[in-house]
Amino acid sequence: MMIKFAPILLALIYGYIMYRFSVWRTKSNLDKNSTLLADKPIKALTDKMAKSLDLAEIKVNIYEIEAVNGLAAPDGRIFITRGFLKKYYNNEITASELVSVIAHELGHVALGHSRKRMIDFSGQNAMRVALMMILNRFIPGVGALIANFLTSLLAAKLSRKDEYEADAYASALLTKSDIGIKGQKDLLIKLDKISTGAGNVPAWLLSHPKTKNRIDAIEVLEKTWQRC
Repeated sequence: MMIKFAPILLALIYGYIMYRFSVWRTKSNLDKNSTLLADKPIKALTDKMAKSLDLAEIKVNIYEIEAVNGLAAPDGRIFITRGFLKKYYNNEITASELVSVIAHELGHVALGHSRKRMIDFSGQNAMRVALMMILNRFIPGVGALIANFLTSLLAAKLSRKDEYEADAYASALLTKSDIGIKGQKDLLIKLDKISTGAGNVPAWLLSHPKTKNRIDAIEVLEKTWQRC
């Protein structure tokens, strides 16, 4: 009986080890390569959001990489990449557009996505290993490809759901803070142009929903609030 369930048990152990390692590696990397953001226009807007959330302040960190991205760490810290900040300083994006990213990442923290993603990542690795072990018994060589494809589909679906939820949280927070959601929608359009490489990838394979779908979802919320 134990031999029968050995692949699953090994996969679970592997998943837990990967989870602990991922948490440690992420925290270590962020600690080593980040500093606090100090920008008056940005702080004026984050202070408005902090007031809406009954917080003393919202601290934002600069992650020293050139990629254009924002992220929420499992420990609740919010990061904007140096590449994103450069676009702001070069007047390619506005303060309200950049703050919409911060609001989005706050949504990931508030909704528990940051920690869940780490757990999901580990669970998906465990599932991948278990599937590979099982499928390779029946279809050697091809089993690994099938396992990778199936777990990638699951990961993309879970990530897209999180993005919609974080968008909705950001829209609500920006509206409550009297910042508005125009910057949020404008930034999505700009990011779509930056990320043209993903334009031909089917939506169900993307970790983020397509821009039009995200904007449509935000506008549905906006119309709902206007009727209230």
